[in-house]
Amino acid sequence: MAITIAVDAMGGDHGPSVTVSAVFDFLRRESDCAAIMVGREDDLRPLLVEVGQEFGERLRLHHASEVVGMDEAVATALRNKKDSSMRVMADLVKDGTADAGLSAGNTGALMAISRFVLKTLPGIDRPAIAGILPTSKGHTYVLDLGANVDCQPEHLQQFGIMGSLLVSALEHKERPSIGLLNIGEEDIKGNEVVKRAADLLRISDLNFYGNVEGTDIWKGTTDVVVCDGFVGNVLLKSSEGLAQMIYGALKQEFSRNIFTKLSALAALPVIKAFKRRFDHRAYNGAGLLGLKGIVFKSHGSADAFAFRCALQRAAEAARERLPEKIAQRMAAVAPTPTLCD
Repeated sequence: MAITIAVDAMGGDHGPSVTVSAVFDFLRRESDCAAIMVGREDDLRPLLVEVGQEFGERLRLHHASEVVGMDEAVATALRNKKDSSMRVMADLVKDGTADAGLSAGNTGALMAISRFVLKTLPGIDRPAIAGILPTSKGHTYVLDLGANVDCQPEHLQQFGIMGSLLVSALEHKERPSIGLLNIGEEDIKGNEVVKRAADLLRISDLNFYGNVEGTDIWKGTTDVVVCDGFVGNVLLKSSEGLAQMIYGALKQEFSRNIFTKLSALAALPVIKAFKRRFDHRAYNGAGLLGLKGIVFKSHGSADAFAFRCALQRAAEAARERLPEKIAQRMAAVAPTPTLCD
């Protein structure tokens, strides 16, 4: 059965100039997938007519008259723009027309709209944004990356459950390891929220490794790293900025004079391999976990390559029926016992 992805074609910093070409590339690679491009017909149709005919019924256009701005207030997007490309995309997921949705648009608006339209799964208090970061062993999944700035211990426990199921579905690991991000490995470290969250994770049936520090993320100590959205978003932006700075610094050093330029020629294969390994674009695509439907968030600045990577992750989550697995797991979780102070 074909997997259909509804794409907010207007979202992000670049809009249709990126989303359309990324969808074309995605459909050429994934023969079992289809896409619905949601957005202003006048903007999209000229781009789709030129190349889109090769995909036949696998590529459709769905008109939406409004666009949510990248800096638009969440309340405005939710209440006043019911025909935005972002809202229509979520509606298509809700009514089953699409198996998953993807947007590079305003993160706050996307979470609010998706939560309003799709609702949260039973047992989930707050949806979380789960993304991927490269490590020395491959990559690790981190959540939350910005949806929930203030969290209670029970929320962090739920993030651990959802992260475990995400890795099981996408990586086919039976019992992924879960780490709780803290300022030290010792049980006595951290604030009260983190300490209580560690207790909840420890008494669960998850494969809980324990507390992990920031360095453990890059070592690949655990398959999943759990944190609140404030910490997670700072971590994500800092890591992306660091990778870009290192690559830029290497380019500067190799271009200083004729001798360094000659050295660069000899080192070019290594530089290219380094860039591929730590290219944040390859890890684009963060799932909004805990909803009664699949929605993925792309970076707003994503180019066509990065957006296509996000499409592939959304498609894989749809193939694995991720919300159903999360719902089943949460239904099996007994009410959390009250922890003594």
